[in-house]
Amino acid sequence: MLINHDTRCALDHTVDLLNTVVGSRDTLTDMAALRAFVTRHAVSGVRLAELAESDLRAVRKVRRRFAEIFAAPSDRAAAELINALVAAAGTTPRLTDHDGHDWHVHYFAPGASVAEHLAADCGMALGFIVVAGERERLRRCEAPGCGRAFVDLSRNRSRRYCSSRTCGNRLHVAAYRARRRDSETVPASGHRRN
Repeated sequence: MLINHDTRCALDHTVDLLNTVVGSRDTLTDMAALRAFVTRHAVSGVRLAELAESDLRAVRKVRRRFAEIFAAPSDRAAAELINALVAAAGTTPRLTDHDGHDWHVHYFAPGASVAEHLAADCGMALGFIVVAGERERLRRCEAPGCGRAFVDLSRNRSRRYCSSRTCGNRLHVAAYRARRRDSETVPASGHRRN
């Protein structure tokens, strides 16, 4: 699947925002966390000094909408959620070449809040995934106890874990150890090895 740089960045923002809450653990609980998120993703047009508690509440609401989109039971349901999200954000597509980047499209309106910015740009990126018929790429990690969001950009849509280095490796090692343990305890002769 061919995804342009801006769409990929917006999808990364979406996943990172979703992963600020995993299970009962929420790391987007205060202004410092919101500022760190905005800084980490260099969210354009957002001034850290102007962020307020209302922005934190609004971003958390957008995060809930993203989670609903990831969990949508069908393309139609996802499309309806995305349409509502980007409409509420006051989406205003415009070409820009700011900060040394080549020409690209921003979907958020000038002066948009951080939540509107995320809803517009990330919502459109999620929309592109649906339009491409690739919604099944919006996934949650299958490792027990994880549930982190990710976008499966593998060629054959086979990725099952948020990270092959952590969750994937942990499960593969556990399966290997279980196979070894089983082969050592039940030999072909039926006698247990020591």
